[in-house]
Amino acid sequence: MENNKNSDPRFKIAHREALIGVGLAIINFVWWFAFAYGLGDQTPEDYTYIWGLPSWFVYSCIGGFILMAVLVTFVVTVWFKEVPFDEEGGGPE
Repeated sequence: MENNKNSDPRFKIAHREALIGVGLAIINFVWWFAFAYGLGDQTPEDYTYIWGLPSWFVYSCIGGFILMAVLVTFVVTVWFKEVPFDEEGGGPE
C-alpha cells in the first residue's frame, strides 16, 4: 500500500483546513490590533468606558473572543469534513 500524500485525499482536506485555520488566526490578530491600537491610541483620560473597562479592551478582547468563537463554530460545522485516520481499505492488523 502506497503512502503517497499526492494520492491520499486526506492530505488535500488537511491542507485546506490548515489554511482556513491560518486565515482565522490572521482575522483574530487584525481585529485585535485594529481595536487595541486604533481606539487605544489616546490618553486614558480620553477613553470611553464600557462596564468600567476601556472601550478598546472590550472591543478587541471581549468582542474579538465572541467573534472568533462564532466564526470557528461556523467554519468547523460548515466547511470542515470528517476524515478517517485509519489506512484506506483496512482496519487494525
